[in-house]
Amino acid sequence: MRTAAETEVRRPSAVRALTALLAVTAAATVVVEVLNWWYAPEQGFGLAVRTGWAMLRSFGFLLLIGHVRRGRTVARPLGLILAVTTVFAVGRLIVPRQGVPSLPGVLGFVLLTALCIAVVWLLYRSPALADHLVRHRPRLVIDRTGISWRETPPSRPEASVWLLTSRVAAFTYSPLMLVPALVASAAILDGRLIAVPAVLFWLGAGIATSYLVLFCTAFLMRGRRWAGTLLIVVTVAVLAVDLPLCWWLLGVDGLVRDGAPLVAAAVLAVYGIRRARATPAA
Repeated sequence: MRTAAETEVRRPSAVRALTALLAVTAAATVVVEVLNWWYAPEQGFGLAVRTGWAMLRSFGFLLLIGHVRRGRTVARPLGLILAVTTVFAVGRLIVPRQGVPSLPGVLGFVLLTALCIAVVWLLYRSPALADHLVRHRPRLVIDRTGISWRETPPSRPEASVWLLTSRVAAFTYSPLMLVPALVASAAILDGRLIAVPAVLFWLGAGIATSYLVLFCTAFLMRGRRWAGTLLIVVTVAVLAVDLPLCWWLLGVDGLVRDGAPLVAAAVLAVYGIRRARATPAA
């Protein structure tokens, strides 16, 4: 017989299933990237940078497990962005510059894609998870009892899931720009000194983008309509900078490998803003 405390902390079966699924997905991400590195015909600097960035997503899935267990509302958009960008990140690595992908890499990609689809399906289609993912993040509270760090409902109307999706997607702009910029730095080591200003500009633009996105999303979460418009402008500017530099310094192969994930994140961010505007406030 369970005690009242044990019953209170017991989470729904859907939460436990999603937690296990996320752990498997995190492990699969590492395994697939190791397999891809092992079978890659060219194990150069560019592949090392892209593989390292792709493997960092395993930590993202572990972070998502914490949000799911705590019932945080941010779990849904974070899971969606992680799933989409992971599929793109792994997909761009299994395809070699020449020839056909190795069979282990293809099988690993198919498995990881199926896992990511299952994660998104559970996050957005499970009623039990919808009822569970309702908690707000903890805040520093000062009241008559003193200073404490606890969960408090926001003073402003709660942001919709589409605005949260736009915010999470926009936060990926900076790393998705910095990764190909680091890959392009190999051109400098190869003696292409003409690429030095472009790579430095690329790195600076990636860092500046993180501050611009932080500014836009801070007001976007407060329901400021102009912030959504500004974020769309930033998104267009990011694509206008990143895609030509990918094509010039990394070629068509780099444009596909590094430009496609950024385009996917940009589409999600803009779509989220438009859906939030079209959805009437509750």
